[in-house]
Amino acid sequence: MTARVRLLLFAAGAAGFAALFAAAVRGLPEFGGPVHPYADRAVHQAVREGTPNVVASVTFDQRGFDTLGEELILLAAAIAAVVVLHVVRREEEDDGAAHRHGPAEVSDALRIAGTLLLPVTLVAGVYIVAHGHQSPGGGFQGGVVLGTAVHLLYLAGDYPALQRLRPLPAFETAEAVAAALFTAIVLYAAGWAAAGRVPALNGAVGAEVGCALVLLLAKFFEQALLVREPARPTK
Repeated sequence: MTARVRLLLFAAGAAGFAALFAAAVRGLPEFGGPVHPYADRAVHQAVREGTPNVVASVTFDQRGFDTLGEELILLAAAIAAVVVLHVVRREEEDDGAAHRHGPAEVSDALRIAGTLLLPVTLVAGVYIVAHGHQSPGGGFQGGVVLGTAVHLLYLAGDYPALQRLRPLPAFETAEAVAAALFTAIVLYAAGWAAAGRVPALNGAVGAEVGCALVLLLAKFFEQALLVREPARPTK
């Protein structure tokens, strides 16, 4: 395909997009005006369906397919990072050198703070996920809290304990199951009441986001903490 043909194809696509975009925005109210039809309808719909948190209602009920796309993007990013860093790790292990994780040097105060904050942060993450349809929070926010809370053990200087706490194969499976569950709920949820749908979607999102962050941080930690040692000469 020549450059001229590519340019013509782009011009045709851009013209079609511009026409559709112009048709879509013609009926929008003036920016900054007193009339906000979408906001009024979103609040009314959230209250009618029984979801006190209007943000959660918009995210999971009124534009659930958009949220589904965001979920799949995060899933793809986690899978890509796991695959790429696994290949890098395998190449480093095949170069004949020994590898180990460097020792952690943290103060006693930081070690105690990390150990004490771990259960508190996990409970806070679960609360944010479970009550996301009623109060500020939700699956994304709670998933981030849960995924990062696990790594307070790393701040406490106990990397072996962190490895035991987060077996990566289990988190890989849980992430895939949570993403599939979220997709199934979105596709099937047309006939559900919002009060029953949004909490289920919050839980699936929290599990998927939390597992994805655990996998990402685990792989980056493996690369950052790996200490290469020269291979021992063979006799």
